[in-house]
Amino acid sequence: MFGRLGAPEIILILLVVVLLFGAKRLPDMARSFGQSLRILKSETKAMQKDDSDEPSTAHTATALQAASQNRHTARAAAEAETSPQR
Repeated sequence: MFGRLGAPEIILILLVVVLLFGAKRLPDMARSFGQSLRILKSETKAMQKDDSDEPSTAHTATALQAASQNRHTARAAAEAETSPQR
C-alpha cells in the first residue's frame, strides 16, 4: 500500500502543501522546521554528554550510602536535642 514514492506522487504532495499553506508561508515554515531540528540536535548532544559525564555506579552507590548514614546520624542528634531530658 505504501510502497516507494515516485516523482508523480512527490509532486502531488508538494502541490497540495503549496495549496494548503501558500507559497509565502512555506519559507517561514521551513526556517522554523530547521531551527527546531537544530535545537533538537543540540539537546541530544547535551544529553549524551551528561550521560558520559556521570560518575560510575559504584561511586554513586557509595555516595548515596554515605549520605544516608549522615542523614540518620543527623536525625538521631536532632531527636536527642528535642526529647525532654530527665
